[in-house]
Amino acid sequence: MNPTSLRTGLGLRRGLLAQLLAMEDGAVDFLECAPENWIGVGGGHGKALAQLAERFPITCHGLSLSLGASAPLDQAFLKQTRQFIERFDVPLYSEHLSYCSDDGHLYDLMPIPFTEEAVRHVATRIRQAQDLLGRRIAVENISYYAAPYQAMSELAFIQAVLEEADCDLLLDVNNVFVNACNHRYDAVTFLNGLPRQRVTCMHVAGHYDEAPDLKVDTHGAAVKEDVWALFALACQRFGAQPTVLERDFNYPPLAELLEETARIGSVQHTHGGLHDGRALA
Repeated sequence: MNPTSLRTGLGLRRGLLAQLLAMEDGAVDFLECAPENWIGVGGGHGKALAQLAERFPITCHGLSLSLGASAPLDQAFLKQTRQFIERFDVPLYSEHLSYCSDDGHLYDLMPIPFTEEAVRHVATRIRQAQDLLGRRIAVENISYYAAPYQAMSELAFIQAVLEEADCDLLLDVNNVFVNACNHRYDAVTFLNGLPRQRVTCMHVAGHYDEAPDLKVDTHGAAVKEDVWALFALACQRFGAQPTVLERDFNYPPLAELLEETARIGSVQHTHGGLHDGRALA
Protein backbone atom coordinates (compact mmCIF):
# COMPACT_ATOMS: atom_id res chain seq x y z
CA MET A 1 0.00 0.00 0.00
CA ASN A 2 1.23 3.48 -0.88
CA PRO A 3 1.11 5.70 2.24
CA THR A 4 0.80 8.81 0.08
CA SER A 5 -2.87 7.88 -0.45
CA LEU A 6 -3.53 8.22 3.29
CA ARG A 7 -4.56 11.58 4.73
CA THR A 8 -6.88 11.47 7.77
CA GLY A 9 -6.50 8.86 10.49
CA LEU A 10 -7.90 8.00 13.91
CA GLY A 11 -6.23 6.18 16.77
CA LEU A 12 -7.52 2.62 17.18
CA ARG A 13 -8.29 2.31 20.90
CA ARG A 14 -10.10 -0.53 22.65
CA GLY A 15 -12.40 1.98 24.31
CA LEU A 16 -13.55 3.04 20.84
CA LEU A 17 -13.93 -0.43 19.32
CA ALA A 18 -17.73 -0.53 19.30
CA GLN A 19 -17.95 2.89 17.68
CA LEU A 20 -15.21 2.12 15.16
CA LEU A 21 -16.89 -1.12 14.12
CA ALA A 22 -20.09 0.82 13.48
CA MET A 23 -18.27 3.57 11.57
CA GLU A 24 -19.10 3.95 7.89
CA ASP A 25 -16.55 2.87 5.30
CA GLY A 26 -14.48 5.83 4.18
CA ALA A 27 -15.19 7.89 7.31
CA VAL A 28 -11.40 8.10 7.75
CA ASP A 29 -8.56 7.01 5.47
CA PHE A 30 -6.85 4.77 8.03
CA LEU A 31 -6.60 3.67 11.67
CA GLU A 32 -3.43 3.75 13.77
CA CYS A 33 -2.69 1.22 16.51
CA ALA A 34 0.10 0.42 18.96
CA PRO A 35 1.18 -3.07 17.82
CA GLU A 36 2.20 -4.23 21.30
CA ASN A 37 -1.41 -3.75 22.42
CA TRP A 38 -2.62 -6.16 19.71
CA ILE A 39 0.14 -8.71 19.05
CA GLY A 40 -1.15 -12.16 19.99
CA VAL A 41 -4.60 -10.85 20.96
CA GLY A 42 -7.43 -13.22 20.14
CA GLY A 43 -11.06 -13.52 21.15
CA GLY A 44 -13.45 -10.67 20.54
CA HIS A 45 -10.76 -8.00 20.42
CA GLY A 46 -8.70 -9.94 17.90
CA LYS A 47 -11.78 -10.50 15.75
CA ALA A 48 -12.62 -6.79 15.93
CA LEU A 49 -9.11 -5.83 14.80
CA ALA A 50 -9.34 -8.24 11.86
CA GLN A 51 -12.71 -6.82 10.85
CA LEU A 52 -11.44 -3.25 10.99
CA ALA A 53 -8.29 -4.19 9.04
CA GLU A 54 -10.50 -5.50 6.25
CA ARG A 55 -12.19 -2.10 5.96
CA PHE A 56 -9.43 0.39 6.79
CA PRO A 57 -5.65 0.45 6.26
CA ILE A 58 -3.80 -0.02 9.56
CA THR A 59 -0.68 1.96 10.50
CA CYS A 60 1.44 1.30 13.59
CA HIS A 61 2.77 3.63 16.26
CA GLY A 62 4.88 1.80 18.84
CA LEU A 63 5.04 2.51 22.55
CA SER A 64 7.70 0.26 24.06
CA LEU A 65 10.71 -0.14 21.76
CA SER A 66 12.63 2.25 24.06
CA LEU A 67 14.99 3.58 21.42
CA GLY A 68 16.92 5.72 23.88
CA ALA A 69 17.51 3.02 26.53
CA SER A 70 20.85 1.39 27.28
CA ALA A 71 19.68 -2.25 27.30
CA PRO A 72 19.85 -4.09 23.96
CA LEU A 73 16.82 -3.81 21.71
CA ASP A 74 14.24 -6.54 22.27
CA GLN A 75 14.80 -8.58 19.13
CA ALA A 76 12.01 -11.04 19.93
CA PHE A 77 9.57 -8.15 20.19
CA LEU A 78 10.85 -6.65 16.94
CA LYS A 79 10.34 -10.01 15.23
CA GLN A 80 6.75 -10.11 16.50
CA THR A 81 6.25 -6.53 15.36
CA ARG A 82 7.54 -7.33 11.89
CA GLN A 83 5.15 -10.28 11.65
CA PHE A 84 2.26 -8.05 12.75
CA ILE A 85 3.24 -5.39 10.20
CA GLU A 86 3.45 -7.94 7.40
CA ARG A 87 0.19 -9.63 8.40
CA PHE A 88 -1.77 -6.38 8.18
CA ASP A 89 0.21 -4.86 5.28
CA VAL A 90 1.10 -1.83 7.42
CA PRO A 91 2.33 1.07 5.26
CA LEU A 92 3.72 3.23 8.12
CA TYR A 93 5.51 2.29 11.35
CA SER A 94 6.68 4.84 13.88
CA GLU A 95 8.09 4.97 17.39
CA HIS A 96 8.91 7.62 19.98
CA LEU A 97 12.24 9.41 20.20
CA SER A 98 12.48 8.52 23.88
CA TYR A 99 13.11 5.65 26.27
CA CYS A 100 10.62 3.83 28.47
CA SER A 101 12.63 1.12 30.22
CA ASP A 102 15.33 0.83 32.88
CA ASP A 103 15.51 -2.61 34.52
CA GLY A 104 11.82 -2.85 33.73
CA HIS A 105 9.13 -0.90 31.93
CA LEU A 106 8.65 2.68 33.17
CA TYR A 107 5.19 3.10 31.56
CA ASP A 108 6.10 6.59 30.45
CA LEU A 109 8.02 8.19 27.60
CA MET A 110 11.20 9.68 29.04
CA PRO A 111 13.26 12.33 27.20
CA ILE A 112 16.74 11.52 25.96
CA PRO A 113 19.60 13.92 26.92
CA PHE A 114 20.31 16.26 24.04
CA THR A 115 24.00 15.40 23.51
CA GLU A 116 26.19 14.23 20.63
CA GLU A 117 26.78 10.94 22.45
CA ALA A 118 23.04 10.39 22.74
CA VAL A 119 22.61 11.19 19.04
CA ARG A 120 25.09 8.46 18.11
CA HIS A 121 23.57 5.99 20.58
CA VAL A 122 19.93 6.38 19.55
CA ALA A 123 20.76 6.63 15.84
CA THR A 124 22.59 3.31 16.03
CA ARG A 125 19.54 1.72 17.67
CA ILE A 126 17.17 3.19 15.09
CA ARG A 127 19.31 1.74 12.29
CA GLN A 128 19.28 -1.64 14.06
CA ALA A 129 15.49 -1.48 14.41
CA GLN A 130 15.12 -0.59 10.74
CA ASP A 131 17.29 -3.54 9.75
CA LEU A 132 15.32 -5.97 11.92
CA LEU A 133 11.97 -4.63 10.72
CA GLY A 134 13.09 -4.52 7.10
CA ARG A 135 11.83 -0.96 6.56
CA ARG A 136 12.40 2.71 7.29
CA ILE A 137 10.69 3.96 10.41
CA ALA A 138 9.63 7.39 11.63
CA VAL A 139 10.43 8.68 15.10
CA GLU A 140 8.17 11.09 16.96
CA ASN A 141 9.19 14.26 18.75
CA ILE A 142 7.86 13.74 22.28
CA SER A 143 6.49 16.15 24.87
CA TYR A 144 8.65 16.48 27.99
CA TYR A 145 8.58 18.51 31.18
CA ALA A 146 11.74 17.86 33.25
CA ALA A 147 14.43 18.39 30.63
CA PRO A 148 17.54 16.20 30.81
CA TYR A 149 21.03 17.54 30.18
CA GLN A 150 20.98 19.69 27.06
CA ALA A 151 24.24 20.32 25.25
CA MET A 152 22.18 21.21 22.17
CA SER A 153 18.64 22.37 21.51
CA GLU A 154 15.74 19.99 21.00
CA LEU A 155 15.63 21.01 17.34
CA ALA A 156 19.36 20.41 16.79
CA PHE A 157 19.08 17.02 18.54
CA ILE A 158 16.21 15.89 16.31
CA GLN A 159 17.97 17.16 13.18
CA ALA A 160 21.11 15.23 14.11
CA VAL A 161 19.26 11.98 14.91
CA LEU A 162 17.33 12.05 11.63
CA GLU A 163 20.52 12.59 9.65
CA GLU A 164 22.66 10.06 11.55
CA ALA A 165 19.98 7.34 11.58
CA ASP A 166 18.67 8.10 8.08
CA CYS A 167 15.09 7.74 9.31
CA ASP A 168 11.89 9.75 9.01
CA LEU A 169 10.02 12.01 11.41
CA LEU A 170 6.50 11.68 12.75
CA LEU A 171 5.77 15.32 13.52
CA ASP A 172 3.51 15.60 16.55
CA VAL A 173 2.16 19.13 16.17
CA ASN A 174 0.61 19.22 19.63
CA ASN A 175 3.95 18.23 21.18
CA VAL A 176 5.66 21.10 19.37
CA PHE A 177 3.06 23.53 20.72
CA VAL A 178 3.28 22.14 24.28
CA ASN A 179 7.09 22.09 24.36
CA ALA A 180 7.37 25.55 22.81
CA CYS A 181 5.22 26.93 25.61
CA ASN A 182 6.79 24.95 28.44
CA HIS A 183 10.40 25.43 27.34
CA ARG A 184 10.09 28.94 25.94
CA TYR A 185 10.91 28.58 22.28
CA ASP A 186 9.13 29.64 19.10
CA ALA A 187 7.04 26.87 17.57
CA VAL A 188 7.13 28.25 14.01
CA THR A 189 10.92 28.61 14.12
CA PHE A 190 11.04 24.98 15.26
CA LEU A 191 8.91 23.87 12.30
CA ASN A 192 11.08 25.87 9.90
CA GLY A 193 14.16 24.06 11.19
CA LEU A 194 12.87 20.56 10.48
CA PRO A 195 13.96 19.01 7.18
CA ARG A 196 11.00 18.82 4.80
CA GLN A 197 11.98 15.49 3.25
CA ARG A 198 12.01 13.68 6.62
CA VAL A 199 8.43 14.44 7.71
CA THR A 200 6.29 11.53 6.52
CA CYS A 201 3.36 11.63 8.97
CA MET A 202 1.84 13.81 11.70
CA HIS A 203 -0.22 13.70 14.89
CA VAL A 204 -2.65 16.20 16.37
CA ALA A 205 -4.16 15.89 19.84
CA GLY A 206 -5.65 17.80 22.73
CA HIS A 207 -3.79 19.09 25.78
CA TYR A 208 -4.58 20.59 29.18
CA ASP A 209 -3.81 24.20 30.08
CA GLU A 210 -2.38 23.84 33.57
CA ALA A 211 -1.28 27.50 33.53
CA PRO A 212 -0.56 30.15 30.89
CA ASP A 213 3.05 28.93 30.78
CA LEU A 214 2.43 25.21 31.41
CA LYS A 215 0.67 22.85 29.00
CA VAL A 216 0.19 19.12 29.65
CA ASP A 217 -0.03 16.70 26.72
CA THR A 218 -3.05 14.57 27.70
CA HIS A 219 -4.74 13.27 24.53
CA GLY A 220 -7.92 13.59 26.55
CA ALA A 221 -9.65 16.58 24.99
CA ALA A 222 -10.43 18.20 21.67
CA VAL A 223 -7.62 19.78 19.66
CA LYS A 224 -7.21 23.43 20.61
CA GLU A 225 -7.37 26.30 18.13
CA ASP A 226 -3.70 27.23 18.57
CA VAL A 227 -2.74 23.68 17.61
CA TRP A 228 -4.99 23.76 14.56
CA ALA A 229 -3.27 26.98 13.49
CA LEU A 230 0.15 25.36 13.94
CA PHE A 231 -1.04 22.30 12.01
CA ALA A 232 -2.00 24.57 9.10
CA LEU A 233 1.54 25.98 9.08
CA ALA A 234 2.96 22.45 9.24
CA CYS A 235 0.87 21.46 6.21
CA GLN A 236 2.12 24.50 4.34
CA ARG A 237 5.72 23.47 4.99
CA PHE A 238 5.53 19.66 4.78
CA GLY A 239 2.48 19.03 2.62
CA ALA A 240 -0.58 16.92 3.39
CA GLN A 241 1.07 14.02 5.21
CA PRO A 242 -0.92 11.15 6.80
CA THR A 243 -2.22 12.67 10.05
CA VAL A 244 -3.76 10.90 13.05
CA LEU A 245 -6.14 12.38 15.59
CA GLU A 246 -5.02 10.93 18.94
CA ARG A 247 -7.60 10.50 21.69
CA ASP A 248 -6.74 8.18 24.60
CA PHE A 249 -9.53 8.78 27.15
CA ASN A 250 -12.60 10.94 27.81
CA TYR A 251 -13.97 9.57 24.56
CA PRO A 252 -16.75 11.68 23.08
CA PRO A 253 -19.32 10.31 20.63
CA LEU A 254 -17.68 9.17 17.41
CA ALA A 255 -19.37 12.00 15.51
CA GLU A 256 -17.28 14.52 17.45
CA LEU A 257 -14.04 12.70 16.64
CA LEU A 258 -15.02 12.53 12.98
CA GLU A 259 -15.63 16.29 13.00
CA GLU A 260 -11.99 16.67 14.04
CA THR A 261 -10.69 14.20 11.44
CA ALA A 262 -12.76 16.06 8.83
CA ARG A 263 -11.07 19.26 9.96
CA ILE A 264 -7.69 17.57 9.46
CA GLY A 265 -8.74 16.90 5.89
CA SER A 266 -9.98 20.43 5.40
CA VAL A 267 -6.70 21.93 6.65
CA GLN A 268 -4.74 19.55 4.44
CA HIS A 269 -6.82 20.54 1.42
CA THR A 270 -6.47 24.26 2.10
CA HIS A 271 -2.84 24.42 3.25
CA GLY A 272 -1.18 21.17 2.19
CA GLY A 273 -0.56 21.79 -1.50
CA LEU A 274 2.89 22.05 -3.07
CA HIS A 275 4.97 24.68 -1.27
CA ASP A 276 6.90 27.28 -3.21
CA GLY A 277 10.17 26.81 -1.33
CA ARG A 278 9.73 29.80 0.93
CA ALA A 279 10.12 29.45 4.68
CA LEU A 280 7.17 30.21 6.91
CA ALA A 281 6.82 33.79 8.06
